[in-house]
Amino acid sequence: MKEGMSCFSWNPSLRCWHGSNDGGSPCSQAAQAASAGAGGAKKFTLAQLSAATDGFHESNVVGEGGFGRVYRGRLEEGGQGLVAVKQLCHGGAQGTREFLVECMMLMMLHHPNLVSLVGYCADAGERLLVYEFLPRGSLDAHLFGRRPQEPPLALGWAARVRIAVGAARGLRYLHEVVTPPVIYRDLKASNILLDDDLNPRLSDFGLAKLGPVGDDTHVSTRVMGTYGYCAPDYAMSGKLNVKSDVYSFGVVLLELITGRRAFDAASSDSESEDHQRFLLLRDWARPYLAGDRKRCFALADPALQGRYPRRAFYQLAVVASLCLRDNPNLRPSMTDVTRALDHVASQSQPWEDKQRATTTTPPPNSQP
Repeated sequence: MKEGMSCFSWNPSLRCWHGSNDGGSPCSQAAQAASAGAGGAKKFTLAQLSAATDGFHESNVVGEGGFGRVYRGRLEEGGQGLVAVKQLCHGGAQGTREFLVECMMLMMLHHPNLVSLVGYCADAGERLLVYEFLPRGSLDAHLFGRRPQEPPLALGWAARVRIAVGAARGLRYLHEVVTPPVIYRDLKASNILLDDDLNPRLSDFGLAKLGPVGDDTHVSTRVMGTYGYCAPDYAMSGKLNVKSDVYSFGVVLLELITGRRAFDAASSDSESEDHQRFLLLRDWARPYLAGDRKRCFALADPALQGRYPRRAFYQLAVVASLCLRDNPNLRPSMTDVTRALDHVASQSQPWEDKQRATTTTPPPNSQP
């Protein structure tokens, strides 16, 4: 689909999308049935997906969360090869609605920085989604490790900037190319998946909402999302708009810069293990983002070992600070963010070229 087109205009069944009290979710089971097969998604049987994952064997689990488990699978039919199979928990009406939302969204939305839906299964009471398999896992695993006490995977400056630019482009598509706009509502490091070249894909659209249209400035909905990433104005009021995603993106930028999680548990002053407080990354970083420019370099992830261009680092910190403004009206649009990050990438390129030249050029006295 070309940018500038409405991805909701190609299928008449999408009239079911409407401004409901919940912010615009698929209106009925009939909507899902009407759109089945749209966008190239295939309907699978439970038996097919069970065979693909060796009976949903523990050894094939590649992810787990409140939604359920994600398995690595192999579909021999049609030469599909490796896929990721998400098996949703049996969560009643809410789980069913999120399953329908994600199916509908990914059938209609197509962008290089969004995960691709291969198909789905609604069979024998099970709800499963089948995606392209992204071998490098999540950004969360690269920054923080796959399991507790496990060291993070190496992620250099160039890769972090590439991930930031790609994620920004995916959000810009949702906010400013799609009509009506789509509010992702669950942007976080664990929902940014990486391909072999560390190009990012936004995944998990179960909480996504259609944004306001016309003169409306927001949609009112039950507050959902992940602590630490959720915009404070949305958390307090339930008023959701695209700037809520911009705030979450600012938190992800801080994670990329610092190597710290969006929130962390720190012992309280009483030193009691039974009493803990959560320290928001934004609150910890705020003193370094304001005032003296030199202070921002204290934010740098120790894993970078000082290997980053200082000008580009400062520019990336400024973008994060703008996205995290308390007043949503003062946060930039994702078009502005994308342009700023493209500039950061261009500032980083000469530094990267110099680094490569330094590492590949042998010392003057070295033997051939």
